[in-house]
Amino acid sequence: MKGHALGWQMLICVVLLVVWQWGYDLHEMAPDFVPDLLDPYFVSRPSDIMKQFLILSCLKSKMGLWNGWFDGQFGACMTKYENNLWMAMWVTLKTTFFGFLAGVSSGFVLGLALGRSAKLSAVFQPFITAVNSIPRIALAPLIVLAFGIGETSKIVTSWIVVVFLVFFNTFEGARSVDEGFINTARLLGASEWKITRTVIIPSTMTWLFASLTPAISFALIGVIVGEFIGAERGIGRLIIESEARGEAAGMMVAVIVLMIVGVVLSALIWRLQAYLLRWQAHYQRN
Repeated sequence: MKGHALGWQMLICVVLLVVWQWGYDLHEMAPDFVPDLLDPYFVSRPSDIMKQFLILSCLKSKMGLWNGWFDGQFGACMTKYENNLWMAMWVTLKTTFFGFLAGVSSGFVLGLALGRSAKLSAVFQPFITAVNSIPRIALAPLIVLAFGIGETSKIVTSWIVVVFLVFFNTFEGARSVDEGFINTARLLGASEWKITRTVIIPSTMTWLFASLTPAISFALIGVIVGEFIGAERGIGRLIIESEARGEAAGMMVAVIVLMIVGVVLSALIWRLQAYLLRWQAHYQRN
């Protein structure tokens, strides 16, 4: 079954790449059937994107010659272009990781605290609702203004996008814990901290992990938006630079890299989720 699905996936990818590469050549013959979206000016072509990838990653020079590793050409290119693809990807991944980590940890703690305390929930719920109603991306310019164009502003932007997503999932998870389990633990002499550690947190983990896959994507989005507004390095800065030069291929390289990074990060989160929740029947079957 998996092999059958993989075959269809590969076929779909091949068809998409063929249409993308040569589809617009049929525009003059059938303009009503070939959309303007395939115009290479807007989305480039896979072959041009690959060429630009080799240039941005310092594997090739702008003259189309391979940069040698041992003769120092690759290193010279990396030094000359500080925002090359590898450095840009490293900076974006680093800030995404810290923003994601801060957002998940603070969102989980807040959600757990308010979910298990009716008094705290009643006091803070109006404020949380008010802040949550603000489009977080709209705060990005203010964050850059307050923290500068360095990595700190990108981490804060990523954090503010992630924290509420994790908070609300954890909050609902903490409130949905079966009171029978909690009462049984109390009858057995468990302290409140032990109940939290052995009953509430494990029961909330499913809700937490349900938010992690979208959270890692939102963390990456927050970083990219921050880099759009102002950054010294990063994938977002790479996109802005390519847009300023009118290079669709450069922008598509960055977009495809972001897509691959997002898929890999989501897969890692799913693997971690499957390991930590391996006691559930769903993950045992998979």
